[in-house]
Amino acid sequence: MKVSYQWLKEYLDLDVAPRELAEKIARTSVDINDVYQPADGLKKIVVGKVVAMQDHPNSDHLHICQVDVGEEQPIQVVCGAPNVTTGKKVIVALNGARIADNVKIKRGKIRGVESNGMLCALQEIGFSDKIAPKDYSAGLYFLPDDAKEGEPVFGYLGMDDTIIDTDVTPNRGDMLSMYGNVNDIAAFYGLQSHFKELPVEENGTENTSDLVSAKIDDHKIAPTYKLRVIKGVKIADSPLWLQIRLWNAGIRPVNNVVDVTNYILLKYGQPLHSYDYDRLPGHDFGVRHAKEDEKFTTLDGDEQTLKANDILVTVDNQPVALAGTMGGEGTAVSDQTTTVALEAAIFDPVMVRKQARRLDLHSESSMRFERGINPATVETALNEAAELIKELAGGQVTKGIVTGSEKSAADKQITLSLAKVNHVLGTDLQMADVEDVFSRLRFAADVKDDDQIDVTVPARRWDIFVAADLYEEIARIYGYDNLPSTLPVMTRNRGGLTPRQRFIRASRHDLEGMGLTQAISYSLTTVDKAKQFQIDPVAEPMKLDFPMSSDHVATRMSIISGLLIDIAYNVSRNVNNVALYEEGRVFLPKGGERPEEQEHLAGAITGQMLANDWHTEDRPVDFFQVKGIVERYLHNMGLTGKVTYVADQSRREMHPGRTANILLDGQLVGFLGQVHPSTAKVYKIPATYVFELNLESLIAAPKVANEYHPISKYPSITRDIALLVDDDITNAMVMDVINKRGGAFLKDVHLFDVYSGLHLPKGKKSLAYTLTYQDDNDTLTEDQVNAAFDKVTKSLTDTLGAEIR
Repeated sequence: MKVSYQWLKEYLDLDVAPRELAEKIARTSVDINDVYQPADGLKKIVVGKVVAMQDHPNSDHLHICQVDVGEEQPIQVVCGAPNVTTGKKVIVALNGARIADNVKIKRGKIRGVESNGMLCALQEIGFSDKIAPKDYSAGLYFLPDDAKEGEPVFGYLGMDDTIIDTDVTPNRGDMLSMYGNVNDIAAFYGLQSHFKELPVEENGTENTSDLVSAKIDDHKIAPTYKLRVIKGVKIADSPLWLQIRLWNAGIRPVNNVVDVTNYILLKYGQPLHSYDYDRLPGHDFGVRHAKEDEKFTTLDGDEQTLKANDILVTVDNQPVALAGTMGGEGTAVSDQTTTVALEAAIFDPVMVRKQARRLDLHSESSMRFERGINPATVETALNEAAELIKELAGGQVTKGIVTGSEKSAADKQITLSLAKVNHVLGTDLQMADVEDVFSRLRFAADVKDDDQIDVTVPARRWDIFVAADLYEEIARIYGYDNLPSTLPVMTRNRGGLTPRQRFIRASRHDLEGMGLTQAISYSLTTVDKAKQFQIDPVAEPMKLDFPMSSDHVATRMSIISGLLIDIAYNVSRNVNNVALYEEGRVFLPKGGERPEEQEHLAGAITGQMLANDWHTEDRPVDFFQVKGIVERYLHNMGLTGKVTYVADQSRREMHPGRTANILLDGQLVGFLGQVHPSTAKVYKIPATYVFELNLESLIAAPKVANEYHPISKYPSITRDIALLVDDDITNAMVMDVINKRGGAFLKDVHLFDVYSGLHLPKGKKSLAYTLTYQDDNDTLTEDQVNAAFDKVTKSLTDTLGAEIR
């Protein structure tokens, strides 16, 4: 909210500089975006009066103006504004002046005629198009007739004021009003507030209840709803003081009725809405849910398509406004309006927020409804608005208020313990100190004994509910910088990681040690991507009711899709060698229950894991390299179970010939392989290999204890064997036979050659292995190794039908 320093001084006896005040607000209440004067950077801009004017001889739109700027002789200025006329007071930038965007005005000639300055529109001295009055949007702004020629214009336009732009957090909706700011500033400076309320004087002869009625069936969507009627108004421009209040707050002046509602919004934080009474479809007001796909045209002329959760203000069941968001086009106050129906209400903040966000119709009103409205000032604001409209538009306020619903302004009672206050804040406050804080906040406090105090929180602070909220109030009013520095009281418990935490941390370290870089991707994705790359396929992911964007509508059931998005991001920026891993949670729906959250570990690699160099041949990542990473990881995690890899073709997004399921003791714990080329094309990535493991299964699996195995000092003996086997015989089958029959001294088996093709019978392939034998306690003899090796060859021949080459 843009808070006017001059407006604050009407209610508080401030003797601090604006920037000092802003710093105090930032340290005590809410953040500050900026502190500035609208006149900053401007100079030599004064009041002028056009005393004479003639057409430019060399132009069909320029005028030569003689302008009185308080000097002995008028100055000559060439002006092209369409509304320039004699006798009007205007904004004049003199020779050497600085206007908006640091533009310097110089004396010169325009089409051969000397010009000694510039006549300015509001936009040319820093006003934005959004706040400059529409009547002057294409021409000069006329100053009041009592403006004195030659004086700086800043005081006449409120540009000499200082604006404190506050950044209000959602819990401090009371700070979106002058009323809230005055109360808070008075509290932390210990000042007496002179906040003034303007009572209404009903000068009409008719009863409001004879003109309108209001019935709210659902008090949840509109806890408070009140109406007044002002007859005989005359729509005109607001007085300059009111326009200044609005445009310094970032609101465009419109007319005297609409401007009053915006002024009250700034003063009390209470949004109001004014209707042209004679254009309403009837006189029975109500608030209801919109119908699904119901159409409604808002003030900005756009037709909105509504949902069942939206809320509407209706008259005779016909929609006239989006409740708390924007009024309708057909009932807006216009120059022809003579009778105004004035609405003050409180609408459900959650529904207003969702409605405004979905329709992208955020406004000053919706921002306040979303953060909460003070129920104690709804009627006060309505009455003051009616009185101001009467004064500025010459109307008659009818008798009484029509109330459709009313939320009582109930105060809250909270009991505090002085000992608890000091314990939480680390202070040594006395009861008198605490009483003083609540006195400055204007919270009634009743001391029960030396430790207990009952505090009555007024309705204007609807953000306070429990004792902890009052601890915060004490701390900020007492002064955060006055709180002593104390060390926390801690027990001497021994810290450490749980087995689960150690396993997850070890997993990260292990993959980073193998050259992968950690990535963190979104847990929300599209429905299609959420269904991809699942270990155990689930039909549908869990969807959000109110997603923030179309790319984040469902919870992920696999991590891989997020990694592929990261790879696409890198590849599009010419980073072609990418190796990423991510450890995180996936969310598996369980019917109507909360989803099951599983910890998963996934990796994605494209290009080469090793950079090109002069002595290494280019070798893009392949299935076996990724399988090696997974094998090494599972080995390093100390799993005692048997890990097997089984070819798989069930996942459409994976290459059917280069994908394998990972089984631990026969249980599916993950998969690895190449992303299907068609899927890779969709993600805009080159050939990429991925893996994903269910860490829940790995954490729960039995593991070997930490052991030390001394390195044998005795020599090893190797034997090579080449086998001719059928094509359907796998390496795993051969390894099982060798390890089973290899004997106690077999330490390692290594496949060093695979060959199929020419010079071999059809349907056959050649596999060559190196077997390493070693005794940890003695030197092996040739006879021992030969005997063990013969058992292996015989078993391979008998079991697999292998031919020893």
